[in-house]
Amino acid sequence: MEELSLHILDIAENSVTAGAKNIEIKITENKETDLLKIEIIDDGKGMSEEEVNKALDPFFTSRTTRRVGLGLPILHQAAKLANGKMDIRSIVGKGTHVSATFQLSHIDLQPLGNMAETITALIASNPNIDVKYEYKRNKNKFVFNTREIKEKLADVNINTSGILSFVKQFITENTESLS
Repeated sequence: MEELSLHILDIAENSVTAGAKNIEIKITENKETDLLKIEIIDDGKGMSEEEVNKALDPFFTSRTTRRVGLGLPILHQAAKLANGKMDIRSIVGKGTHVSATFQLSHIDLQPLGNMAETITALIASNPNIDVKYEYKRNKNKFVFNTREIKEKLADVNINTSGILSFVKQFITENTESLS
C-alpha cells in the first residue's frame, strides 16, 4: 500500500469484521514535535494477549477465510521505515486501539492519502457502523461523526450517493482549511 489512508481503511474494515459498531479514527499532524500519529479505535471483539503478540506476524490471522493477515504488519513496517513505532492495545470483549507514529519530516514517510475518500468508503460499505473521524493539524482540529449526521438525516440512509458526496466534500473542505 502506497498511502497511509489505505492502511487505515484496511484496519477499520478489520474492526467491522471483529463486530465493531463504533470506529474512531484520529490523525494528528504536529510540525512542532515532527510527529504524525494515527489511531484506530474500535469496540469490536478485541484480541487476547496472545493474539496481540502475534498480530504483527504476517503469517498470523484470526480469520478463517485467508491464511495471512497483512494490515497490521505492513502499517508497522511503514512506521518503522519513517522512524516511528506502532502499539496495539486490546481487551477481549471491549475492543482494540491501534496507534502508529511517524516522523513527519522523514523521507520515507508514506503520504497520508485521501482521508475523505477513505472515510466515505468506510461509511458506504458499512452504513450501520458509527464512524468518528478526528483530524488535528498543529493546534487546529476538525471532527466528523456519522452519529450526528444520522440524527439529522432521520429516515434518509447515510450511504446514498448524494449524502456520500456531501460527506466527502465536507471532510475535504474542513481538513484542507486547517493550518
